[in-house]
Amino acid sequence: MCRQAVRLGASGFDFFPTSQWPALKKYNLTPTIALGGGVTIARGVVQKESHDEIAKSLSGFLGQCAQNGCPGVLISGGQRNGISYSEGADNVVAFLNRMKDRAEETNVTLLLEIVNSKYKDPAFGRADAICDHADWAADVCARVNSPRVKVLFDIYHVQIMDGDVVSQIRAHLPLIGHFHTAGVPGRHEIDETQELNYGFILKTAADLGYRGFVAHEYDPSPGADPIRTLEKVFNIADV
Repeated sequence: MCRQAVRLGASGFDFFPTSQWPALKKYNLTPTIALGGGVTIARGVVQKESHDEIAKSLSGFLGQCAQNGCPGVLISGGQRNGISYSEGADNVVAFLNRMKDRAEETNVTLLLEIVNSKYKDPAFGRADAICDHADWAADVCARVNSPRVKVLFDIYHVQIMDGDVVSQIRAHLPLIGHFHTAGVPGRHEIDETQELNYGFILKTAADLGYRGFVAHEYDPSPGADPIRTLEKVFNIADV
């Protein structure tokens, strides 16, 4: 994987296990975003009663990320379990405010991911997710007001929940710290087989000044050669 990534011109990998970070370093690749520190996708940080436990674990994990050149950590809002959007926003803001000084100290960005709650299958969506709209995520990060608290703008999920992707990027770009891509429908390739024009989307972000990471988070279509697929992805994304 690392050899192919270098050949294609990739900068690194999202969500590589920490135990495999030395392999990335060997190939001068970056662990571009980490998953850990007590944050799980389902639980997230929306439940106040879990804040103490997660904060303790995440504080140490941010130090580990800083030592290994990992610039970002995934923050999942988690499942609502009856919590309103308003109360959920307050809870997530409180947690991020609690952690932002540590994030700034370590120079590691907390990245709040937008997901879709339309599809219940975890391969395609996140059932009952609190952070399922771009405006909600951007409002939370704006309230925290830290250079180390940003939105993970997953274009696949935003298209499903909100649409109007380019306008959303234009409205929220200063708060966006990371992008994910995948085709809609199906979470497959980002080419002409699906409904989004990724060349235009990514060129818009670049023209607006975005210089962060874009990660392709997808499953190849059945029967597709994953390496040829990725070659095509890199051509589309070369804007």
